[in-house]
Amino acid sequence: MTASQSTSTTDGEALTRAENAIQAGNPKQALDILGPLPPSDAVHLAKGRAFFRSAQYAQAAIELEAASKPFGGHAITALIEEAASLRRRADLLLLIKECRRLSPQDTRLLDAYGTILMHLGRFDEADVAFRDSLRRRPNEKGTLNLLVMNLTEQGRFDEALSIMADLRRKHPEDWKIGCNTAAILNNIGRLQEAANVYRETIPLAPQEPALRLNHSIAMLKSGRMAQGWTEHEWRFGVPGHTNLPKDTLLPNISPTLNLQGKRVLVTQEEGLGDTLMYLRYIPALARTGAVVHIWGSSTLADLCRRVEGVAVVQHGGEAPAFDYHCPFISLPRAFSATPDAMGAPVPYLTADPGKASQWKKSLKADRNLRVGLVWAGGARPENTGAQMVDRQRSMPLAALAPLADVEGVTFYSLQKDDAALQCLDFPAPLVDFMPQCLDMDDTAALVSCLDLIISVDTSMVHLAGALGKPVIMMDRFNNCWRWLHEREDSPWYPQMRIVRQTRFREWSDVVTRVKALLEDAVQAQ
Repeated sequence: MTASQSTSTTDGEALTRAENAIQAGNPKQALDILGPLPPSDAVHLAKGRAFFRSAQYAQAAIELEAASKPFGGHAITALIEEAASLRRRADLLLLIKECRRLSPQDTRLLDAYGTILMHLGRFDEADVAFRDSLRRRPNEKGTLNLLVMNLTEQGRFDEALSIMADLRRKHPEDWKIGCNTAAILNNIGRLQEAANVYRETIPLAPQEPALRLNHSIAMLKSGRMAQGWTEHEWRFGVPGHTNLPKDTLLPNISPTLNLQGKRVLVTQEEGLGDTLMYLRYIPALARTGAVVHIWGSSTLADLCRRVEGVAVVQHGGEAPAFDYHCPFISLPRAFSATPDAMGAPVPYLTADPGKASQWKKSLKADRNLRVGLVWAGGARPENTGAQMVDRQRSMPLAALAPLADVEGVTFYSLQKDDAALQCLDFPAPLVDFMPQCLDMDDTAALVSCLDLIISVDTSMVHLAGALGKPVIMMDRFNNCWRWLHEREDSPWYPQMRIVRQTRFREWSDVVTRVKALLEDAVQAQ
């Protein structure tokens, strides 16, 4: 090994130690490690991140400017998701201010500034930043895409689609533009137009996982389930999905597939709602003779143990030995050509009898219609995509105030996390037993003793639906694929009624219709 190679190896090891210190929350130690290293883009970036974590924004800006080339992306973009994970998005605005003092003409900083404002929900300010950037650098694709994203966040879909159409004309070879156009069309229910754009775009990049994944969502929303589930397997090419080997992924169930005595590891891949929805396939999987081993979250463990056919439930730890593995979201694909294409009928989940009995005793004196309320999903501010969806699916509890006028109802909060602090905003008494519900199994027992659940699109609708309880789901305008399009019912949960926004982010008409349904439920009691 030459002296230069040895130095390079030593520097690389030092960078690794500095990264470990940053991740461990010790930026001062990271800076001490980085101090003696010769300047490089990687060293400057690491120093910038460490200074940011120490809230030393002027020093961080100097390092990030040194790490940035005059072309490509600005180094500050590397901090956007990191700041989100630390719940420090707003602090990036202070850092960008320092960066702009050093490079006032750099439009990339305007793009970063607009992006952070958009993530913070300050859409009008983000709009100004993006348009200022475009005045200085007209027709910049990246900035136009950011502007489109900000427009869709405001429900200005026609403006967004106009920009995308212009981009497609100018850059017909760019599959990302076609993919984004189709995704917007699909989100707002223009399904045939979305399908046409995907048909034109997929030949440009037929092996691109992100494009094929988005296409699968459009197929599923349009009800093309069998094809959609197969296409949905492209998600494994996108970061954030299973790390288990693809060659042991569960094949499609068929008469020639022998699973007798084979251990099938079923894994949680995304949110709790997905797991609750796809647990319906576990009984059919067990009937093949497979030994079903669920590896999921602790909050669902006891519920999973009572699902017909489950042999083992594991949460945490290392991957056990298995013959095949299958993420929950791949189970519909595996059963798509069988009589169990929709899984077990509802109810396929059961509440713990002992816990349910205790709640029955507690609620025995309540002769009103017992209605559970959920007005917000899990915000997950550390996850940008999840946070942006949650802003659209959630509402303030005060928006449900008209329901309080319905007589003969006792309202029970089923809300968790920070949104539960809004309980005092409801004008009628709102019983809150949720502090006593430590996991989904506890919650299921309480839900089993209620008459009706009124909820936004969150895991609660899946829990209540799988228990066979009547559900009124208040749905956002650009709804999730699983609720299909222009449907008030659901093939997944027969006792669900969907009440969808007719205007983006406008809940008043939804609440008016839900109130009428609630009055009908009281009359029918």
